[in-house]
Amino acid sequence: MTLKDFFAEQPKVALAFSGGVDSAYLLYAAIQSGAEVRAYYVKSAFQPQFELDDALRLAEELRADLRVLTADALADPRVAANPADRCYYCKTGIFSAILRTAHEDGFSVLMDGTNASDDASDRPGTRTLKELSVRSPLRECGLTKAEIRRLSREAGLFTWDKPAYACLATRIPTGEAITPEKLQKTEAAEDALRAMGFSDFRVRMFHGGARIQVTEAQLPLLLEKRPAILNALKKAYETVLLDLEVRA
Repeated sequence: MTLKDFFAEQPKVALAFSGGVDSAYLLYAAIQSGAEVRAYYVKSAFQPQFELDDALRLAEELRADLRVLTADALADPRVAANPADRCYYCKTGIFSAILRTAHEDGFSVLMDGTNASDDASDRPGTRTLKELSVRSPLRECGLTKAEIRRLSREAGLFTWDKPAYACLATRIPTGEAITPEKLQKTEAAEDALRAMGFSDFRVRMFHGGARIQVTEAQLPLLLEKRPAILNALKKAYETVLLDLEVRA
């Protein structure tokens, strides 16, 4: 099955939209196929502002129908406690909210950007997708991450080379309670590094300190920006550490 085939069978669909590579291309493909599609972006304390900015920018460039919802991710104590299965509870809350709104808007089918490269056995929230009958056209059509990036580049989407991004809650060690203050501190730290030219990196909380992960290619930049990084992060963290197990 191709995406064209999928949208021929599902001409009216809602999309759980993150503004990332996969959901961006899926939105583009739906529009190109002539489907009636509405994208739903859920803003919570777990998503940094730049993700919403990217979602709004792409929607404007594609002239897509986008609806922004808000959610209190920490209202669920099972999420705030940050257990190993936090993503399941969080995703269930987010997708349930999208489904309710989409149904009210007249959309009976919800899809997401899971692709054929994602490991369904350990992808956070995969159980949620199955339980809520969320469709994943990219996966169903066998499109891998590399193919989606190539197709996105050919389509002129600015998201084609956007680094993979996991929500801010993943920066807090499992079992350690998540608070708005910790999320805000993490976002501010990552915004600071992003402004210095870093991409595809993480600033993780580690015993009161910040543990920075960058790609090997960015290590020279990290050494160059070391004084600026310390100046920015020491305002909020006791220590600033470098994880030598660089991001692949």
